[in-house]
Order: sequence, then C-alpha cells, then structure tokens
Amino acid sequence: MNTALPNTEIILHILLSVGIIVIVAKYFGVFAKKIGIPQVAGMILAGLLLRFIPFFRNFGKTDPNIIYNETNQFISCMSEIGVILIMFSAGLGTNLKSLVKSGFKATLIATCGVFVPLIMGTIMAMFFFGSDGWGSQSFFKCVFIGTILTATSVSITVAVLKELGKIKSDLGQTIVSAAIIDDVIGIIVLTIVLGVSSGKGGYLGIILKTMAFFLFAIIAGFIVYRLFRWYDKRHPRSRRIPIYALGIALIFAFCAEHFFGIADITGAYIAGIVFCSLSDASYMESKIDINAYMIFSPIFFAGIGLKTDLSGMNWNLLWFSIAFVIVGCISKIIGCGGISKLLGFNWKESLQIGEGMMVRGEVALIVATKGLSANLVDSKYFTSVILLIIVSSTIVPVLLKKSFNSDNLPADKTFRS
Repeated sequence: MNTALPNTEIILHILLSVGIIVIVAKYFGVFAKKIGIPQVAGMILAGLLLRFIPFFRNFGKTDPNIIYNETNQFISCMSEIGVILIMFSAGLGTNLKSLVKSGFKATLIATCGVFVPLIMGTIMAMFFFGSDGWGSQSFFKCVFIGTILTATSVSITVAVLKELGKIKSDLGQTIVSAAIIDDVIGIIVLTIVLGVSSGKGGYLGIILKTMAFFLFAIIAGFIVYRLFRWYDKRHPRSRRIPIYALGIALIFAFCAEHFFGIADITGAYIAGIVFCSLSDASYMESKIDINAYMIFSPIFFAGIGLKTDLSGMNWNLLWFSIAFVIVGCISKIIGCGGISKLLGFNWKESLQIGEGMMVRGEVALIVATKGLSANLVDSKYFTSVILLIIVSSTIVPVLLKKSFNSDNLPADKTFRS
C-alpha cells in the first residue's frame, strides 16, 4: 500500500475505489447477462474500463491512479478472499452422492477432459513460445497454458439441459458428474504444476506434500464434518453455522498454502466438499453467496480486468488468442467425446458430452490468476482467457440445443434464462 499517504488518505482512497468498482462491475455484469453473455465477462470489462478510462485514472489529487494502483494491497486482499469464497461455494454445491454414483464412466470422461486439453494446450504454447526443455521455466509456462484449458464450467450447460428436459437423463447426469470430477482433477493438476514449477522440494517433495495435504484434509475434514453434523442437528439453519463454516474454509486455505505449499483455493474447495453433505449445506451456500455476490466477487472479476495488460496486444498475441480458443474448444470434444465413444455411447451422444464439457468460466480465470501470482503467465494473456470464456459460453447453448433438437422432449418449465 502507498505508505507515503496519511492513514486517513489511504482509507478514503480505499472507500472510493471499492465503491466505484462494486457499482460499475455489477452494472456491467447485469448488462452482460441481458445480452446473453456471462456476467463475469461484463465485470471483467468493467475492470478494463476502470483501468484505461482517463476520468477514473485521474480522479484523485494525491494519487492520480486511484482505481488501478498496483500497490493497493487492500484490493488485492479483497480479490483473494473473493476467489476463496467462490471456490468454497463451488465445493458446497458439489453433490457427493451423484459424484459417487457416476462411477467409472464419468471419471474416465473427466480424466480425458483434463489431460487432453492439458497436452494439446502445452503443445500449442510450445509452438508459439518455444521451450528450453523438460523442467525449464519456459516449459512450465507452456504447461500452465495447458492447465488453464483443463477447467470446465458446467453452469451454462446445466441451464440448457434443464430447458431441454435432459438434466435428469442418463446423458445429462453423465455430463454433470463428469464436470464435477473434472473440477476436482483440474484443481489437483493446478496444485502439482504450481508446486513443481516453484522448485520447492523437487518432484518427489511436491508429490509427498500433495499426498500429505489430502491425508490432512481427509482426517481434519472427517472431524470437522462430525462436529458440524452434531451441531447442525441441535441448531438447524442457525446463522452461526455458515459463519463457523467460513472460518473453517479460511483456515483450510491457510493450512494448504502455508504448511503444504498447496494453492489456498484448493483448501477452500476441499472445505466446501467437507460441508456439502450436511443437511444445511444449501443454506450455508446461500449465505456465503450473499457475501461473494455483493462485494468480493465483483472486486475479484473486475480486478482481473484491472490486471489485464492490453498494451502488449499485437498480431502474435491475436493469433495466439485465436489458437487458444480453438484448441480450448476442440480439445474438450476430442477428450470427452472420444472416450465417451469408447465407453459405449453412440457418435451423437459422444458429441453432446464433448459439447457439454466445452464451456469455460470463472475457474479458468482463477487458474490464470494463480499463474500470474506464480509468474507462470503474463497479464496480457488474460485477454485470451476472457475470449475463450465468451466464445465457449456463447456457442455451447446453440450447439446443445441444435444437437438435442431432434429428440423433441418437453422442456423443464422451471428453467429461467
């Protein structure tokens, strides 16, 4: 934080910058939803505008760059809490029973849906940037580009499947379950890539730390789950439950990063999975979402726009962005659709599964943000990630509706766009 300013001046700058970010981000998010693109894209655009519009950049007298200020640690901390809340909420929304019942097929589809984009994305990045060989920093930067492509955002797919009346079909359940498992595997891959690229402890050390963390998560998670289940039965829908759960999620996030060298978002996600089977899990999720929706998420997504550097835009970056989007979309169809055909689905069903797994969303942005912190990706490549999110979120509903159109099943009337 800018220590040259008096404390009162710092507080005033924080109040003004947070107020402007929240209002502008939410307005653009709502506008984006109305024109049919994800709200996160609108909030990111808001961050871009707040960075580059001269009026906002020159608002203060003592600090002419009041909105975009790389030394503003408070905004960075708020963004970090925002991403932790998002991942905690994602864990709370996990259906463990569906995850267990999905079994062998969904797990294989998810695994291929992670590793095919990882490999294809890495090869594509090597084509553009080259590599100094296995284990080099340039190699890990290419691997991280592939890691960004592993994430799947199933929310849009779920909405389309509900509209088409397919959400409860075997195919629909396979897509949803595979997407959930995809997120779990993707988080593990992110954890390993970040750990190995940092060079702390070598390959064996990172693997041992990762195993130790998940052992800790299982033991601590079981104890916490039993305590919360006991408390939940005696105080159902108590306001204290989501408060205590949030505290546990933050502690899990701290322990993951501090003691095991694992990304803090992994700890938060695991904490959400610990609580997802409680009877009040949906109540807890709704309370956590209020905090995320009102202030932390807008700051996080607008913060991505604030960090995005468009000054380096050139023909090479443009061609990379186009390749990034194409590989990102095709790799999911090849990975998920290809293994689906081998598992006994027909060609049409395999294509539908691949299309359903193609959407990218906030998880891809979270992964990219972690890469930026670890110096594995440059801020200018956020442009490519944002473009992938917008393109995949726009074309997947169209492709799925066209693909399922011949079935002529009644739509789920509870669906709302």
